[in-house]
Amino acid sequence: MKTVRSLKKTRRKQKGFSLVELLVALAILALISAIVVVNVLPARDKAAVDTAKIEIKNLEATLDQYRLDMMNYPTTQQGLEALVTIPADAPSAGNYRPGGYLRGGVPKDPWGNPYQYRFPGERGGAFDLYSYGADGEPGGEGLNADIGNWVNE
Repeated sequence: MKTVRSLKKTRRKQKGFSLVELLVALAILALISAIVVVNVLPARDKAAVDTAKIEIKNLEATLDQYRLDMMNYPTTQQGLEALVTIPADAPSAGNYRPGGYLRGGVPKDPWGNPYQYRFPGERGGAFDLYSYGADGEPGGEGLNADIGNWVNE
């Protein structure tokens, strides 16, 4: 069994880290953190753009199903809400799918803004379906560029 005296001796023999060693370790951790942040943030931005493209493709398919049932796409005034609740001015309401075409309401883009819808389309398709991008404003470049069904590769 160790005595109090032997415990004091072992404590004196143990050394802690010096201030310089701690500062070097903190500097290394800060450098690693900076590298991770620089590499992760652009990947998150690209993921948001990819998510918007996928959601637009899914909404396109849903709009096509609506057209098959209702014989036409929703008007611009009816908008994407026509996929959730039957429009009051729908010509052939008898074919409207019970429960609507979207569960949980119309999704928002990855930046929390509503998707834009226009029928008839002005960009070469039957309809235009798009997000204004990260800034929520028309136009823009890079992350702020509009993402629509006319540029969805």
